[in-house]
Amino acid sequence: MFESLTQRLTASFARLRKKGQLSEADVVEALREVRVALLEADVNLRVVQGLVARIREEATGQAVLQSLSPTQSVIRIVHEALKETLGGVSTRPPLSGQDLTVWMLMGLQGAGKTTAAAKLGLLLTREGRRPLLVAADRQRPAAIRQLELLGQRVGVPVFAGSETDDALAVARGVAVQARRLGRDVAIVDTAGRLSIDAALMAELRAVKQVLAPRAMILVVDAMTGQAAVEVAQQFRDEVGLDGVILTKLDGDARAGAALSMRSAVGCPIYWASTGEKPEALEVFHPERMASRILGMGDVLTLIERAQAAVDPAEVRRVEQRLRQGTLTMDDFLDQLRQVRRMGPIGDLLKMIPGLNRVLPKGTSIDEHALVEVEAIIQSMTVRERQHPEVIDASRRRRIARGSGTSVQAVNRLLKQFEDLRRLMKSQKGARRPGVGPIGPFGPRLP
Repeated sequence: MFESLTQRLTASFARLRKKGQLSEADVVEALREVRVALLEADVNLRVVQGLVARIREEATGQAVLQSLSPTQSVIRIVHEALKETLGGVSTRPPLSGQDLTVWMLMGLQGAGKTTAAAKLGLLLTREGRRPLLVAADRQRPAAIRQLELLGQRVGVPVFAGSETDDALAVARGVAVQARRLGRDVAIVDTAGRLSIDAALMAELRAVKQVLAPRAMILVVDAMTGQAAVEVAQQFRDEVGLDGVILTKLDGDARAGAALSMRSAVGCPIYWASTGEKPEALEVFHPERMASRILGMGDVLTLIERAQAAVDPAEVRRVEQRLRQGTLTMDDFLDQLRQVRRMGPIGDLLKMIPGLNRVLPKGTSIDEHALVEVEAIIQSMTVRERQHPEVIDASRRRRIARGSGTSVQAVNRLLKQFEDLRRLMKSQKGARRPGVGPIGPFGPRLP
């Protein structure tokens, strides 16, 4: 996410740190690099000009240049400016108290609108609400079936009307269906097009008039950069817009959409989608996103992911087994799966402050290695998982064939596991073994 921009900004600030005391010329040179980096990230030109002008005004003052840590002061100013450009504070669409709340999702085809609807349904369910997904996209043949399958996956009912209903007929039945099922939030998945046209906008205006939604939410693809901002401006002008969901932030997304949306469109970013899984929808926090862009990590989001993915009772159970020295391969596999539920390991490492400066440039995390470990353990028998010491040479060859790996990979895993058990046994008398909030095989968090 924003990797290229982060690398450029990090390199620029690293050069400032080497100078110690800064001159105004040093700051101006650094800001020139910041400007080029933002433009290359496809950020709106007027947004870049305003952002750089604000930073220059504050960063070239004597109070900053003569401070004991001028470089840190400049970075703090840049961080604050980025935060404000991204929206300042996190926000979300309103929810009604007793009446039905309607959120209407819009967007072009391919932006991830239907998937975003299901993700919102799961998020609201976990918050104690009772959402209803509404299939008002009658243009794409597979849209209704896709929403129904996603609804089953996240445990949220779907209202699709009859096969002959158009979008307006579905919209007219939402209130009745929500009342019948005891639902308090309706998330309406509307039609999209490959490009904006008059027919699409007319249909959206008609559906909006019937539903009277509390929020008009646009789903845009973050990977399209400045094009996403232009799409948002058109939807805002044609049908009205309250906020945005950015999708595909886990891909090779440029910062253009995120950094330009609030200033260029005037609408906040409500949520960001960071993966295909239903759980991969995060509240968009401008301050945290600014920290990520500057390579400063995001510990709060890391902790929130850990709390959402990890079962505390399971952690306590594994800790007890560690104390007793009875850890099994099944425990190892359970902990590995909990860590993987938090998201790609590479993304998690980027949230740890300062790690980007410690890891060699270009370091990548091989996610396939984790899949390989899981395949090896699943190829073991129940007895082998409970007592890995019984795995002899013939068993290792069988496990390697069953998992599609090599005997060397099996040997490596068994050695790592035995080293871990030996370490835990040596600490058996210690007051507390090294079990963090996401288990013994994940990073320890505050």
